[in-house]
Amino acid sequence: MMAPSVHPPSPPRTRLMAEIPEEGDVADKSDTKHSGYNVLGTELACCCSDVGASGIGTGFYRNGFCATGEMDQGRHTVCISATTEFLEYSKSVGNDLSTPMPMYHFPGLKEGDIWCLCAQRWAQAYNAGKAPKLFLQATHEKTLDFIPLEILRLFAIDGEEATAVMNKLNLQRNQLDELMSKDAADGEDSFQ
Repeated sequence: MMAPSVHPPSPPRTRLMAEIPEEGDVADKSDTKHSGYNVLGTELACCCSDVGASGIGTGFYRNGFCATGEMDQGRHTVCISATTEFLEYSKSVGNDLSTPMPMYHFPGLKEGDIWCLCAQRWAQAYNAGKAPKLFLQATHEKTLDFIPLEILRLFAIDGEEATAVMNKLNLQRNQLDELMSKDAADGEDSFQ
């Protein structure tokens, strides 16, 4: 089945498996700027601190970050840009993200809103051909427990930036490997 035209070309239809989350993976760091690591292995960027000009931040902790922890059973870790198509699909499968729920500090979403979506819900939408685009640098690393990076990259709004980050990291890894190899060789020479 082809993905809708608003999405990148469909990758091979790999079914994503939702796994049982691990307990104690990331502590609530809502009072600090750094809230964990993203799927690229760098510092997690803010997803959205003012959803739909509501004054409410996204994320389980409502601090703008897609951070997770023991209390976040849904793993709100994928930073998405909502589309009408996705919101309609989500509502049709029992996850109404359009209706405001003030008791949960939830403003309700509309087209273009940025939100931390549960990783399993993103995988469900992906499997149905309805997955929204996302921001890799604001998507928490725990997402990789549910969805491979290769698939996430196909839906990345910040794909070019993410590629530049990954290239820089790979260059740094290569430089470190060279230094470690040189140090190991120097160490062997000193024992002779």
